[in-house]
Amino acid sequence: MQIQISHTTEYLYTAPVSYALQKVRLRPLSSAVQEVIDWNIVVKGGKVENQYLDHYGNHVDLVSLDPGGQALSIMASGTVETKNASGVLGQIYTRAPLWHFREPTLSTEPGPEIRDISGILKGYDNPLDGLHGLSAAILERVPYVLGNTHSHTTAEEALTGGGGGVCQDHAQIFISAARVAGIPARYVSGYLMMNDRVDQDATHAWAEAHVDGLGWVGFDISNGYSPDERYVRIAIGRDARDASPIEGLRLGSAEEELIVSLQVQQ
Repeated sequence: MQIQISHTTEYLYTAPVSYALQKVRLRPLSSAVQEVIDWNIVVKGGKVENQYLDHYGNHVDLVSLDPGGQALSIMASGTVETKNASGVLGQIYTRAPLWHFREPTLSTEPGPEIRDISGILKGYDNPLDGLHGLSAAILERVPYVLGNTHSHTTAEEALTGGGGGVCQDHAQIFISAARVAGIPARYVSGYLMMNDRVDQDATHAWAEAHVDGLGWVGFDISNGYSPDERYVRIAIGRDARDASPIEGLRLGSAEEELIVSLQVQQ
């Protein structure tokens, strides 16, 4: 399946900014489940200072704002050919070893509730079945609800909040619970082509766990199934921050407004 994506992120500032730098992870890479046909990033109000592959294998562009500027626009667009591998990425590894994905982060540090829900995995003889069971249990406990959590909500907070969460929360709860059971797990950011709409509000996120004999296997907890040909991978990491499409810093007291425009279609 060929998926076309147009993703614009615009930052508007209330006053001139002397310095701002964005770490941009918006270039999908070809892999066992996707081939990048064409891709381009256009920056207005700034420039690409440098680019590199990080230790997770993500392509990173460092984008700076023009000194004294009040607006920065980053547009990523292109076409990706995808295939359905039933969620199995396979035995594909980066410089980050498997044990690295067993280590907790600030966002995925397990608390009592995470440790409790992780116990579900003990009830399955097959690890893959257990991970699907964990995914279903998380969605039952934390239904998909917008506005109840924020970008800094931890996995434990999302699980105990009682009001639901979004794909970031679901992925981080799954990752944290899998790690409690000794299973390497990681966060994936990317795009999902939806059957009922082209315009979307944000990128998507899911989790991957390492299963002996299969390698990395994906779980979209929010939708209750494994990624198929409608998914485009952008970046991976231990948690949402590691794989965030854009993160950055700026100097000064200017307030920031963020405007996102995203279209994903066949």
